[in-house]
Amino acid sequence: MSLVRHLKYAGWLHLAETCADAMSITIEAASLDALVPVPLHPVRLRARGYNQARALAEALGAIHALPVLDALERVRATRSQVGLGRSERADNVDGAFLCRLGAPPVVGLVDDVTTSGATLAAAGSALLQAGARRVIGLAFALAPEDVPA
Repeated sequence: MSLVRHLKYAGWLHLAETCADAMSITIEAASLDALVPVPLHPVRLRARGYNQARALAEALGAIHALPVLDALERVRATRSQVGLGRSERADNVDGAFLCRLGAPPVVGLVDDVTTSGATLAAAGSALLQAGARRVIGLAFALAPEDVPA
């Protein structure tokens, strides 16, 4: 089982620090105001017990002294993106996120894995609508579209 799978599905939250160390170099030049984790829907959060993107954001925030804001809410349950094509992924997360707080000017949007970029795009769109000037997607891993994360 991969590092990401252990973090995401097995609850090995201590791996967030290792992942954050690897992600750190991308943040140094970004001049971020805050980090925002991609949220899970409340039903999925209850089932899993934690949000792996939040664990990554907290570890990154600790390294770079950046605040972690739970600015986004997943307002619509979506099915797993695993096995979906590019357009299906975009349709699946379209309108799934809402920013309940005002967004800081430059946001680092944190997720564990990106495949097509659909989740980061949908969540980033909500942050931009809430006033962010720039949203930088930060993911630990890039997964090929035909390989489950």
